[in-house]
Formats: sequence, structure tokens, C-alpha cells
Amino acid sequence: MNGWQTLLKKEVLRFWKVSFQTVAAPVLTAVLYLLVFGHVLEGRVLVYDRISYTAFIIPGLVMMSILQNAFANSSSSIVQSKIMGSMVFVLLTPLSHWAWFCAYVGAAVLRGLLVGTGVFIVTLFFAIPDFAAPLWIIVFALLGAAIMGTLGVIAGLWADKFDQMAAFQNFLIMPLTFLSGVFYSIHSLPPFWQNVSHLNPFFYMIDGFRYGFFGQSDVSPWTSFAIVGCAWLVISALAVHLLRIGYKIRN
Repeated sequence: MNGWQTLLKKEVLRFWKVSFQTVAAPVLTAVLYLLVFGHVLEGRVLVYDRISYTAFIIPGLVMMSILQNAFANSSSSIVQSKIMGSMVFVLLTPLSHWAWFCAYVGAAVLRGLLVGTGVFIVTLFFAIPDFAAPLWIIVFALLGAAIMGTLGVIAGLWADKFDQMAAFQNFLIMPLTFLSGVFYSIHSLPPFWQNVSHLNPFFYMIDGFRYGFFGQSDVSPWTSFAIVGCAWLVISALAVHLLRIGYKIRN
């Protein structure tokens, strides 16, 4: 087993040993969102003139779960290692910065997809969405999880304590996620707020993912793919650079 594979296994076991907290709990949270919003708005809102509200929000909830859990996995792992002092044991290994990147982001993607799959399976009891373009579902699920896992690496390197990480998640990740069209189509917004939504990169992840189910979206899936793909390349370049120079972990 190669070095990066060993680190990947360690990161996967880290969240899997407490899977009730890291996998089951987020699934339950997403189902509660579905129960509340679906109960209140089902029958009152019809999206794209043909899709029930419950079916509409299922892809959004799945993607929201993927994004939040992928970010939480890599960021919490690095911050905990820094605070508890166990980071030194990883620093002593001859692993390259690319090995670190692949292991932390790979584990984050895996956790995000596990939670997303769990949410999707449970929500099938409430509504069954279409599968108009399954390839787009896979592409945006992987890209979304990779972006948030990479962003989690950057946040984990930057944060020196749990308070800073909580602020990063509560004041940046959470608002951007909720304002990205998880619970609504941006076409229902006034023109000004539609334009503002287009500045939110999370919107393109969720909108492209939703296109894979319904074959309809607020913007072209190719536009979303281009924006999300470029965003991941930029964020990945920054994360790899920070790992290479050992930002806040080697000095």
C-alpha cells in the first residue's frame, strides 16, 4: 500500500468509526428538512410547471449534504490534528504534498458521497425524481464533493482553533449553501436577486446536479460544468501550494 493510500485509509477510518455521527446524523437532518418543507409547500408550489415541490428539493438536499459533509471532513481532520498535536506524526512521514492532497480530498469526497447516497435512498420513500441525465448527476456530485473537500483543506490549514473553523462554516459555507437554490428555483426570485444568485458558485453545483434528474435547470449544465470545473482547478492549485509550503503546519 502506497503512502497516500495509507493516509487515505486513516482518514476514512477516522470518520467511519463514528459513522453514527458523521453519516447517519446528517442523513437524519436532511430528512427533517424534507419533512418540514415538503409538508408546508407540497401542493402549493409546482416547479417548472410539472415537478412537485417534494421531488424538486430532493436533489438539492442530496447535494447540500454532499457539500457540507465533504467540507466538514477535511477541515475538521486537519484542525483536530493541529490542536491535538497528532499532525507531527504525519509530518514525519516522507509523504509529498500531492499525497496529502489526494488523501484528505479523497476521504472528504467519499464521506460526502456516502451521506448523499444515504439521503437519496431515504428520500425515495417520499418522492421518486426522474433520471433524465444520470451522467450529469455523477459529474456534479464528484465535482461538488471535490471542491468542498479541497476548500476544507484550505480552511483547516488556515484555522488555528475550532472557533475560527466554526466561523468559516457558519458565516460562509452555510449561507452560500442555503442561498444557492436548494429549496427554490431562482426563477421565482426578483431579477435583482436572480443576478445575485448567479454570483454564488454553490448555485452552479446544485443547479447542474438537479439538471441530471429533471433535464431542466436555471442555467445550462455546460455553463455550470465550466464554472464549477474552473473553480475546482483554482482552489486545488491554492490548496496544493499551501500544502507544499507547509502553511501553518511546518512553522
